[in-house]
Amino acid sequence: MIEHKLAELLEERFTQDDLNDCFLVEIKESPSNSKLEVFVDSDSTLTLKKCQMISRYLEKNIEENRWMPEKYLIEVSSPGVGNPLVLRRQYVKNIGRKVEVKTVDGDTYKGKITEVLNDTLTLVREASGKGKKKVEEKIYTIAFDKIKTAKIKVSF
Repeated sequence: MIEHKLAELLEERFTQDDLNDCFLVEIKESPSNSKLEVFVDSDSTLTLKKCQMISRYLEKNIEENRWMPEKYLIEVSSPGVGNPLVLRRQYVKNIGRKVEVKTVDGDTYKGKITEVLNDTLTLVREASGKGKKKVEEKIYTIAFDKIKTAKIKVSF
């Protein structure tokens, strides 16, 4: 229940100029109701300053409304590279990056995000190899409602 209240607060807060490029990804509440994890992302860079502003804003409202026990912990951060992409907006932010997509049909696609439309995601698997082992470039268009998980692949 508190997740819904906090989501509404953040939706309103993210309309203001200083945080209008931010969006909520997920809120997790511990079973003991003493810890909240708030995952936000940003169309630009999610800075420590933005996370602090969001945290202070939530703390103020939580304490004024007594939504949590007197002693609680709140953590505001980005979802992190290892976490799956959840929102269409995250796919847009990651155009040009490599991703691994698993579909509800059990298929796996790897490639670079090249386009994000309302209902579909387009990936390009680059050509690789030489001679008989050469793999041609391949373009995949995947409907969002067919995506089970999608994770950014970090290359070093």
